[in-house]
This record gives sequence, C-alpha cells and structure tokens, in this order.
Amino acid sequence: MRVFANPVGTGNLWFDNLSTADGTPVGYDPQARAFVPMPPFCANRERIGCNWIAPEEGAFCRSCAMTALAPDPSIPDAISNWAQTEAAKRWVLDNLGRWHWFRPEDPGAPPVFHLLAEGPTPVPMGHAQGVVTISVAEMDPVLVTTRREALEEPYRTMIGHMRHEIAHMLWWRLSLREDFLDEFRTMFGDERIDYPAALRYHYENGPPPEWKQHYLTSYASAHPHEDWAETAAHLLHLTDIADSFVATGLSSPQIPSASWDPYSEPDAGQLIHIAASLTVGVNHINRSMGLSDLYPFVLSEHARHKLAFVHNWLRRGAQGL
Repeated sequence: MRVFANPVGTGNLWFDNLSTADGTPVGYDPQARAFVPMPPFCANRERIGCNWIAPEEGAFCRSCAMTALAPDPSIPDAISNWAQTEAAKRWVLDNLGRWHWFRPEDPGAPPVFHLLAEGPTPVPMGHAQGVVTISVAEMDPVLVTTRREALEEPYRTMIGHMRHEIAHMLWWRLSLREDFLDEFRTMFGDERIDYPAALRYHYENGPPPEWKQHYLTSYASAHPHEDWAETAAHLLHLTDIADSFVATGLSSPQIPSASWDPYSEPDAGQLIHIAASLTVGVNHINRSMGLSDLYPFVLSEHARHKLAFVHNWLRRGAQGL
C-alpha cells in the first residue's frame, strides 16, 4: 500500500487515516488515489469510521455501496467487527484497483458483499455468483486464534479472507472468457469435478503427502477452485508486501529502483522473486520481537508457475485485454 501526501500540510497520511496530525478531517478518493480535505464523505464515516469520499452528500462510498447486507447490530461486538472488516475490504479493493478491477473503467460487475455477524452458529464464508459472504466475527482475536489452531493454518486474517473470497469472484468474472478456462484447466485442473465431495475428502483425509511441492497451502490441494483462490490471494499478499516496502522508503538490493512499482511490473517471475526475497528479511525482523513470521510460506517451483499465471490474468483481466 502506498503512503500518501497530506493535502493541507506537511507529513504523510496512511491509508486508514480519517484526519491529519493536526486534526483536519480528510477523506480518501479511490479514483485519484489521494486524500482530499473536503466532503462529501461516506455516509458510514461516523458509524464505522469509513474514510472514503462519496459521490454526493449522504451517499455511501464506492466500497460501502458494495455491501448489500450488514451485520445485525444486536449481536455483541457486531458493529466494531464490521468496522474493521470494512477497513480490510477497502484495503483489498484499493489494491485490486491498481490493476483496474472494480473501478469505473472496469466494464464488468463489481462484487456484492454480505458481511454477517455470528450468532449461535458460525457464518459459512464463500462466494456464489458474484456475492461474497464474510463473517465479521473473524475480527475477534480469540476466535481467529482458535480457528487458526483448529484448522492448522499458519496465517488467518481478515485481509486474507477478503483476498481469498474476492479471488473466487475474480475467477467467476474471468471464467466468462473461453481462453481463460482452457488455460486455467491446464494449470490448475478441471474445476468441474464435484466440489462438495472434494472438500469432504480433504477434511476427512487431509492433503496428499507431497502437497508442498505443488500447492501454496494444504487447503489449496482440496479442489482447483481453492487452489486458484489461495494462489490469487498469495499473489495479492506478495505484491502488496513489495509495494508497501517500497512506499515506506525501505531499501534492498533486490529492488530495481526507488521508483519501482510492483503493480506495474510486467515480469511475474521478477515480481515474485523480489517479493519472496523481501519476506525472508521481514520474517527475520518479526522473529527479533518474538512474533510469528509475517509470511510463513515457502514457494515451490510449481507454486511460482501458478502465481505467474494468476499475475498474467489479474493484470489484464479487468479490462478484457
């Protein structure tokens, strides 16, 4: 994620800022990719801290307008969890906007979000026909830790959920192209195999013994749809890590230049190599504070080929290039 200029003074602004250091209210303009010091602000600004601008007074911003179902406010912590979930959504949408997805120039359908609180039973997260369902309860640190350990997942965050489920929606968009489906099936396998049966088999038997040679995560081995979603999410992780590294002024021998833009990099192999190299260093920094690795994954050669495939299609897919 970029670091942004202060429109009314010196210093920088971060993506989630609602005001400058001296208290001047600001809003983020996702079209200009810049902060502005004047309304109209999103109608959700006071309720959940949305910092994007709106097309007119009293309207929702581009991101909040995509939320068709919001959590039941009577459920404990629903509103605070929803606020953090929407913040993660804005972050991921802005990342994808760097490749023109879901912006005005994108001729395809944007996602529709159902962001739901959990009552007595969990909310099943997923995607169907352009609708992305997310459990806002996944912002609860105790619940996330419990599920991370139960599912043996080394990484589980709301941004990760957003990237994974939106990736399913991106596949749905791209699958309208016959040339995409042919290439996808060659790389990932035939997604027409029974999905529920494949997931049942995965949860009952676990991944194949050699899964690390072919997949980024054990869950990716369950079905071609999940392999795509996990791989696309990881491409977004790696690209954003590299972009954030450059934006904060950090340097590394791996970075081609101080002005290098990972989202404009046409060479997938170059991007993946640089980002993966940076994660090794950042993981080492995390360990110095006794924290878990920021990116606890190893990229096999097969996984790198899949990442390159996803990179090719996400860079050109939004505008049908």
